[in-house]
Amino acid sequence: MEGVLTVPIADNIISPVGFTTEENVAAVEELRSGLRSCSGRCGLPFDFTASLLDRERFADACAEENIGDDYTFFEKMLILSVTRAMRGTGVDPASPRTLFVISTTKGNVSLLENPGEFPESRLPLSRAAWEVACRRFGCPNPPLVVSNACISGLCACLAAHRSLQSGRYSHVIVAGADEQSPFIVSGFQSFMAVSPEECRPFDKDRRGLNPGEAAAALVFEARDSAEAVSGQWAAVRGAVRNDANHISAPSRTGDGCRQALKYALGDFPPQKLAFLSLHGTATDYNDSMEGEAVAGAGLLDIPVVGFKGYYGHTMGAAGVLETILSMKAVDRGTVPATRGFSTLGVRVPLSVSSSSRKTDRTAFIKALSGFGGCNAAMLFQKM
Repeated sequence: MEGVLTVPIADNIISPVGFTTEENVAAVEELRSGLRSCSGRCGLPFDFTASLLDRERFADACAEENIGDDYTFFEKMLILSVTRAMRGTGVDPASPRTLFVISTTKGNVSLLENPGEFPESRLPLSRAAWEVACRRFGCPNPPLVVSNACISGLCACLAAHRSLQSGRYSHVIVAGADEQSPFIVSGFQSFMAVSPEECRPFDKDRRGLNPGEAAAALVFEARDSAEAVSGQWAAVRGAVRNDANHISAPSRTGDGCRQALKYALGDFPPQKLAFLSLHGTATDYNDSMEGEAVAGAGLLDIPVVGFKGYYGHTMGAAGVLETILSMKAVDRGTVPATRGFSTLGVRVPLSVSSSSRKTDRTAFIKALSGFGGCNAAMLFQKM
């Protein structure tokens, strides 16, 4: 619909460093990470470092919100984050004008190893999403599930944007989450991609990624652009581009990521971007590919930020969580530090933010890349 803005009005982050957005923003500002050594964890025969939720604190938070054990751990993650994001918004989740978009890569993966009292029918992503959106929150609309590898969370934000632009909905609630399991960690390790130490995005001494657990929720609202308020955020445009390079390895030339970045930028002046919030997994191929993509998009002068040094790779939550953190950083007039980065370790001269710095710019691009050659980028701007 012409003249409609996609406006984020509320958010929440549940992670090992905090169960509110404010706690997570403070952790990033203080360079505090949830990454810990996980020797002997998950029954795996190798050492790795990960960012995992404190199960006791999580159980207490669920009890506070009356989230019962008739929901799985993964479903509870989504419910807790959505509940806290929606508080005080006045948004009716049971309205026919409200849509839920759920982002995840593995959903109820832990049920494969330990189903407990849950039936096999709980495994499909669509069923888990229904449990959250329809059973818990009473939404009459079937939830949209986005499961597109690492770019799922940003794809979900893009789906929310397009849904609001269509005029069918007044509000879209985006929620992303994933829990870690032996299946996931050993899968990454099969590619020799898991680091035994804290990850170092874009750094010459990087050794791989760290698995992470988190849930994040964003509430979007459709507003008339004629009523735009100064300082109000808006999702401007975004794109998904698949270069179909390989089942797991990214393109060496960064073609898909470059195209997504250029589309998201459009005619927006690059000099008004505070930073590029990149995927930055700290794996050799991904970091190098993103560098090539940024260079190809003509954005080498723009500061680059990565959040994996705080949270690890949170998979389905990453695009939502990192978008929220990017907005909060711009609100505070800062370009966040890329924790773990010291010396540039990619071919092109990326301007990686090694320490927090000030900025008066009021827009950023969030970008992610993933398995299967999928890439996504989205421009967010303060009015």
